[in-house]
Amino acid sequence: MVWPNLGGDGYTNIERAVFAEELGYQKGPALSAETMIVAPVLLLHGTSENKQEWLPRIASMEVTFFVGYSEPNHGSDLASIETRAEENGDFFVLNGQKIWTSLAHETTHGWVLARTDPDKSKKRHGVSLFIVDSKLPGLTIRPLINMLGIHHFNEVFFDNVRVPRSCLVGQKNMGFRYLATALDFERLMLVPIGGLKRLFEEIVAYARTTNRDGRPISEDPCVRDKLAQLAIDIEIARLFQYKTACLLDQGKVPDAEGAMLHLFGNELSSRMAGLAAEIAGLYGALMPGSKHAPLSGKVAYGLMDAVSGNIGGGTPEIQRNSIAIRGMGLPRG
Repeated sequence: MVWPNLGGDGYTNIERAVFAEELGYQKGPALSAETMIVAPVLLLHGTSENKQEWLPRIASMEVTFFVGYSEPNHGSDLASIETRAEENGDFFVLNGQKIWTSLAHETTHGWVLARTDPDKSKKRHGVSLFIVDSKLPGLTIRPLINMLGIHHFNEVFFDNVRVPRSCLVGQKNMGFRYLATALDFERLMLVPIGGLKRLFEEIVAYARTTNRDGRPISEDPCVRDKLAQLAIDIEIARLFQYKTACLLDQGKVPDAEGAMLHLFGNELSSRMAGLAAEIAGLYGALMPGSKHAPLSGKVAYGLMDAVSGNIGGGTPEIQRNSIAIRGMGLPRG
């Protein structure tokens, strides 16, 4: 991503996709919301003041972000959000609640979608994006412990939180347009191609070195067939990812392609977790820490993690609607 005079790395989206794949394969840290969502949107839609204020701080890792889109009653239907941002002089006053906010307890700022026009007939034209300091008075973060026993998600409450007008991203009431851009970039980070390739290799190695009924599991024709299909599917997901990155580099909006990547990649993760459990048998239910847990407990972890993976960033139904409407030209509803 080219950030002239703003501390950017100058890499294209294709190059960043290559880097992300290798990073995931080598079990490095995941790419962040700052570089994969916030910075690209600021570059495309932010005011000059937005860019000068935030891009250098993102590049230097001075600021980190949680994404505040979903609400308790409005998950995939982001156009119906109820968190309000009312103008008051040089501030916007935020009231409402966000949920499933990943790492909000560890980040310095929020990337928050809020309604700035109460007219219900303008659902998609009455929301705005804000950068919200996590330490502002009235902002409360409450942990949500997931089924793995991990504190990753949070609820975030806004009680008369005064956000400076300078923290409005781009123009007022244009947030839904900016959101569409953010979701296109987000899909590049939601499908960990490198991590899936590494996990697949570990499953294959386990099948080759573990005997069942006196012979390696990998010699079972049914297992071999399913492993071969997974290998093909990983390559398909990889090509979806690079096609999406290529379209972004061409300045195009990969609505349908991004939805295909997200849908196929997440369902691939679920299929891989299911096959790992099938190969591991009853031992697959053992969690990390047990000396008998296959693949260091990744089987049980993967099965439970895959549940939320098919929801985060948009449910399969939402992705299929995007593919049908934006990719195939089918009518809504």
